[in-house]
Amino acid sequence: MTGATKVEVTATDGDARTTVVTTARGSYPTPAFMPVGTRGAVKHLTSADLEDLGSDFILCNTYHLMLRPGADVVAELGGLHGFLDWKGHILTDSGGYQVFSLEPKVDDDGAQFRSTYDGSLHRLTPELAVAVQEQLGADIQMVLDVCAPLPSSPQVLRLALERTAAWAARAKAAHRRGASRREGEHLQALFGIVQGGTDEAMRTESAQRTVEIGFDGYGVGGLSVGESREEMLPALAAAMAELPTDVPRYFMGLGDPVGLVEAVNLGIDMFDCVLPSRHARHGTLLTSEGRLNLKNARFARDPEPPDPGCLCSTCARWSRGYLRHLLQVNEPTAGHLLTVHNMAWTLDLVRRIQGAIAAGTFASLRREVLGVWE
Repeated sequence: MTGATKVEVTATDGDARTTVVTTARGSYPTPAFMPVGTRGAVKHLTSADLEDLGSDFILCNTYHLMLRPGADVVAELGGLHGFLDWKGHILTDSGGYQVFSLEPKVDDDGAQFRSTYDGSLHRLTPELAVAVQEQLGADIQMVLDVCAPLPSSPQVLRLALERTAAWAARAKAAHRRGASRREGEHLQALFGIVQGGTDEAMRTESAQRTVEIGFDGYGVGGLSVGESREEMLPALAAAMAELPTDVPRYFMGLGDPVGLVEAVNLGIDMFDCVLPSRHARHGTLLTSEGRLNLKNARFARDPEPPDPGCLCSTCARWSRGYLRHLLQVNEPTAGHLLTVHNMAWTLDLVRRIQGAIAAGTFASLRREVLGVWE
């Protein structure tokens, strides 16, 4: 590999594609969905659960892990792979989403945060984000970026774009210095991030400037944050037109079924989202019939499995009526069983997408998903 990732395109159907991505750790197929383990675990699931579900990935959150337990602790306990006892791939975000969600003080140099745990003050710069992620030991790390809320004025989007581009160049330089210090270790991939809100011209510019710096893959950030699908897709298409095809392309924070097929249709390879586990915690099942809210009284005596067509361990053993009972009495087991199902269902949808692209029937699967979920 000349870089830290190598992409072999195995099938195409329009702009949708399947690939095998090879990293220093090994290989994984795309399209790929990454379950979100913010603090080192997907809520209600263990690493063993994710292995059983066939997941190739876990995504972890740099901001939270640098605060608790601390990147130095994670490094001492074997990096994230040893800490989680996970043999698959791990991607760490940079803390950039916290720039969006926690509204810290941001200047040209970086962002200043209050810890959500104890209120202590912390500063995150592009260089520090790289260094922390090096300590965490993920296979893929993301540059620190600025994600503007939507809607935002052109001035706010422009400032976010400029800072993201400047920070990307600084992250690339820091990453190179770190790699030279750790010669002989696994090469950690670094992904750049495209910003620009729903402004197509800014998306094009941001993608071009990020590609000029040169990364092992590219994330599209700042979308699926509340804007309409009609606003999101043209902005995504504008970015995708500028991104190279010989590296992975990653839509950050997307996981609903319609979003998945629409993004794959434009050539996206990777996704992450808390949606499967968040829905599960609130009693909502993802099924071939669409969303089912198990808290609804009509499921109290329902003997059917969550989704009769699903082969997961939850559907193999327990009824909707039983799972509803667990929810009603606040039994923690409910969160586990529903999350197992929702994660299995999402990963299976991605496998169906892979198969449809290989068979040349992706358009039919896309219509099927839109018909149920749109």
